[in-house]
Parts: sequence; structure tokens; C-alpha cells
Amino acid sequence: MIKKRVITSVVVLFFLSILLAFGSQIADASKDINYQMVPGNFSELAQKAKPGVINIRAVKTVNGEGPVFRHFFGKPFGKDGPFRDFFGPFPGGGPSRDLKQQSLGSGFVIDKDGFIVTNNHVIERAEQIKVKLADGKEYDAELIGRDPKTDIALIKIEASGDLTALEMGDSDALEVGRWVVAIGSPFGLEQTVTAGIVSAKGRTIGAGPYDDFIQTDASINPGNSGGPLINMDGKVVGINSAIIANGQGIGFAIPVNLARGIIEQLKSGGEVSRGWLGVGIQDISPELAEYYGLKGTKGVLVTHVYEGDPADKAGIKAGDIIVAVNEKELSSSRELSRIIAEAGAGKQTEVSLIRNGVNQNVYVELIRRNDGDPAENKKARETGDFGLQLAALTADLARRTGYSEDERGVIVMDVAQESKAEKAGIRQGDLIKEINHVTVSDLNDYKSQIDKIMKGDTVKVLIKRATSGLLAVKIIK
Repeated sequence: MIKKRVITSVVVLFFLSILLAFGSQIADASKDINYQMVPGNFSELAQKAKPGVINIRAVKTVNGEGPVFRHFFGKPFGKDGPFRDFFGPFPGGGPSRDLKQQSLGSGFVIDKDGFIVTNNHVIERAEQIKVKLADGKEYDAELIGRDPKTDIALIKIEASGDLTALEMGDSDALEVGRWVVAIGSPFGLEQTVTAGIVSAKGRTIGAGPYDDFIQTDASINPGNSGGPLINMDGKVVGINSAIIANGQGIGFAIPVNLARGIIEQLKSGGEVSRGWLGVGIQDISPELAEYYGLKGTKGVLVTHVYEGDPADKAGIKAGDIIVAVNEKELSSSRELSRIIAEAGAGKQTEVSLIRNGVNQNVYVELIRRNDGDPAENKKARETGDFGLQLAALTADLARRTGYSEDERGVIVMDVAQESKAEKAGIRQGDLIKEINHVTVSDLNDYKSQIDKIMKGDTVKVLIKRATSGLLAVKIIK
């Protein structure tokens, strides 16, 4: 009986020791997991990065037009907000006048020479750019160059003393679920630090032809634009750029790997040169993959080849499937557009394709891409000294630019820098709906209305912006 009790006790002690050891391992693993999932604090990271983050105030003239103008620029806190008495009401629908507006944003120093990266929309049409460093010192900034298509701008200050430059990271290596930190001036609240994770990568939100955003749930608000998104090594992996109206925990940043080449071009020449292949393209659907005998949906279908352009000269044909550029495999038409654009003009580029089931390589010498979409510009119409290029809104173009297929109007394909249209606030992708309260359905309508207006008179233009709704602007002819 005693022997039986001893054996039982030994067995119990044995299993208890196993459970204790296993529990200890679980506890240790839990500590490791908690450490990886929730960093202890962000203080050291913030202290290291904040000196390189700056506040930007850009002063610009805004052309106002009655209630539509006030809807987008007035009463920022709603009709019962604290500034109600300062914004209206105005009798008769309100005055039409030019107003000085201060655009608040953020940026970050990239080298000790005083070069600063921000968003194009922060400094666009700015008559004066003021920069405030983390130590409180203020400087006037010079615009070096900007790229509306990627919403990136480069400015420069002549600062006294050493500047803290932030180091660029690798956005391609950034993984979904990793912690990131955003630093900027939301609503003018300087040096605000927020943290979150990478929610997704490669997001397309209709902001431009090279959309490839990092999505994060780190709090980003108006004023954060142009500030850095930083990884846990203290390196910049993105440029905070956009939010979704009324969205909670949804912010977007331009990947630093996309921005790097743009910044270098702006720094060296003040403008961006992109490569152009000269093809119409689309993604491969499962049905197209079956039709062309492909094993998957990777690759890009060539739907059209523009005569005389690089692809035509290299022998690329409609129906070809482009699977790689310079040995980099393609998964989407957007990726092909981005790679070709980044390659630049004059570069000999290897294009791998499938034609009638046979793999082959061709070599293409890219040319410089014109402002706007060259394919569409061939159908576009110049509009005199306004600096606009316009095109009819086709169903395909509507889908690509975020409008419904039954929408009517003429779409802005390009806006010349420093032109009357740019100064009035018209952007690429805007849809012109009315001229002086007369509906515009096509290019003929537009030309007919513009021709009726005398030189020196005011042209009232009602536009629709895919991400904002209706806006009204004025241009002096």
C-alpha cells in the first residue's frame, strides 16, 4: 500500500514538473510575443526623429465663388462651430472674391544642405512658404521642384546651424502588421506623434496614375500631409499624404521607394522625366488567361500599340503578354506603368513577353513621357492661354479616373505649371461641368462657351473632383 502511494506521488510530481516547465516556456514566449506586438514605448524613436520633422505654412490665393466655395473652405467646424459669425451668413448667396488662405502641412529634412520633402498639395500655388523647425526657428523656403502626379514636392531652406536629416528606409521590405509612427502637425498641432501598424500595401485610391499607397491606422489628419511615416528602426518608409473623409484609422502614405527617384530628379533638375513605352494595356483576367493559354493571371495584356512610339519600333504587337521588364516580373498593368515611368527616357529596356504561346525578349529605347497621358493627349485639345489640355470623358477614362460611366463633362488631362488654370486651382483629373452656368457635355460645348467670352472677362467654371465633389473657380480670360 505504501509502495503504491510512493509510485503515485512520483508520477504526480513528474507531471507537475513537466507542466511547470511548459508553463514557464509559455510565459517566456508570451513575453516575447507581447514585446513584438506592442513596443514598450515610442519615446526614444520620437526623440530621435522629431528634430528632422518640420511644420509648413504656405500662403496662397484662393478664388472663391459663393456657396460652393464656402462648402469646401468655410465653416470648418460645421454651421454651429465656433467661427460661425466670421464665415456668414451672407445675403444673396455670398460674395465672389479672392481670399488669402494658409495651407498647413508637414515635411522632413533629407540632408544637411536644407532640402525638405513634403506633399505637392501642401505648397501648390503658394506665394510664400514658411518652415518652422522643431527648435522653433523659422525660415523662408524656396521651391525646388514638384511632381503633381505623385504629390511630391522638394523645398529648401538656408538654415543656420546643423540640421537633423532623417534616413530613408526600404518600403518594399515593410511588412503588413508591422508598427509604424507618423510625425507631423495635424490641425497645426506641431510635433504630434501617433503610432499604428501597416494595414495594407499597394493601395489604389484614385489620387493619380502612380497610386501605390501604404495604408496605416496610425492617426493621420489634415496637417500631417508631407510628414514622415517611420519604421521601428527610425527610418522613413513613407510620406503621409491622404486620408479618407470621415474614415477612422485609415491613412495613406507614399512609399519611400517610389519617392526616392522623384526626389533625386527634383533635386538635380527641378522636374521629373518619365519613360514612355507607347502601349495601351490591361490586367489579365482568369478568362483572358484561359483564352491565351496562360498558367496564371500574372502579366499585362497589350491592347493597343501607338504608331511610331518605342513599342511599335521594337516590334511589340497588340495581343502580346508582357510578363517582365528588365527581368522584374509583373503582376498588374499599374506596376508596368510605374516601372516604365521610373526607368526614364533614353534607357534601353528589356521587355519579356509571350506571343502565341512563345516566350521572347525585345529591347526598347524609351522616350520621355509627355505631361499627362500621351495616349489621351493625342485626342486632347489645347485651350489657349489657360494652360489646359482637355479630353472627352469616355467610359474607360471615367473608370480610370473615379467617375461614373454616365458622367458628363470634359476631363482635364494636364495643367501647365504657373498657368491661369493652375493658379485658379484646377487640377489634372478634374471634370469641367459648366462654363458660366452653361452645361458642358463635350469639347465642342466647351469651345463654344469659351469663344463667347471676351478677353479680360471672368470665366466661371464649375468642376467636379472625384475625391471632393463640386468646386467653383474663376479664370480671367
